[in-house]
Amino acid sequence: MNREQKAALWLAMHEYIGAVRANRLRELAGSYEDIRKLPIDIIREEEILKPKELALWEACTITDSMTDRMEERLDKLGIRLVIPEDPDYPKRLKSLRDSPAWLFARGSLPSDEIPSAAIVGARSCTDYGREQAEFIGRLLARYGIQVISGLAEGVDAAAHQGVLSERGFAFAVLGNGLNVCYPQSSRNLFMEIPVRGGLISEHLPDVRPLHWHFPARNRIISGLSDLVIVIEAKKRSGSLITADLALEQGRDVFALPGRWNDPLSEGCNRLIRVGAGIVTNPTDILDYFHMKLQNGVRDESSGAHLAKKEKMVYSAIDSYPRHADDIMERAGLPSAECMEILAGLEIRGLIRQSENQYYVRK
Repeated sequence: MNREQKAALWLAMHEYIGAVRANRLRELAGSYEDIRKLPIDIIREEEILKPKELALWEACTITDSMTDRMEERLDKLGIRLVIPEDPDYPKRLKSLRDSPAWLFARGSLPSDEIPSAAIVGARSCTDYGREQAEFIGRLLARYGIQVISGLAEGVDAAAHQGVLSERGFAFAVLGNGLNVCYPQSSRNLFMEIPVRGGLISEHLPDVRPLHWHFPARNRIISGLSDLVIVIEAKKRSGSLITADLALEQGRDVFALPGRWNDPLSEGCNRLIRVGAGIVTNPTDILDYFHMKLQNGVRDESSGAHLAKKEKMVYSAIDSYPRHADDIMERAGLPSAECMEILAGLEIRGLIRQSENQYYVRK
């Protein structure tokens, strides 16, 4: 951990300092390391802290030795601290008005170069909602799209399961520390997600889940995503908060329509009524990403980040058109599997179909 990261960790250990206050202090000081040098009068004049918090700040209750012990604990738990100056801090978050002043991560963070979608919805979802969340998670993973959710029961858990079943890129943003599994029903996901993606939080490792953490958590879920997909939601729900945050952040929102008299569909139907995209078919989501890719959101012309079988198919395609049957024979894969991979490579902007079932590299 470098000096700037360690200074950020010291600040994070002040439980009354959140993202907005931390960003303001860093702005005034010029760096995390220089925050401790800020005159108390400036902090008071700027009204960053309340009187009781100012007293705690002046008392300097967080010592260097306490920060050292916390750094050792993070290392032991396999958790790293990422700050905005770090190269792997997600660019998608930097533009947010209340961007996280730091992130704790176990595993990796979402790539800036790969499309990403959030799947959110009700904890007490219907079987249909659970099936759709898992199916859409699988579909997005199959086409190399990163999936962000919140590890909650219901829609979140189903989406994560779908992604992991396809060995896709799964990311969970938590409203608690990364040494706390909440809910316990998501224990297996909690253990599996860092292998293929990552767990992400703004909180120190042992912080418990508190209800006011979750609206702040939701802004990170939407902020990390190009698209937010709402599966099922009541008219007042955390999923709608995520959707509203997404719109404020300039992200797109899609919703799964439902029956007009179903409470779990009220939120989704309202979103559609005010202009959200409508998911009538899984291809609606793929079409959205295809359009984004065509408009230059992503350039992956080198064929990097491909799975083994995708590389086999990609290697069988040249700069001049080849028929699918020829590609299939060269790749040595069954017809259905090869056609599915071809569709995925096309969606991801690596190849194009020059005419009926003739493919060429871009």
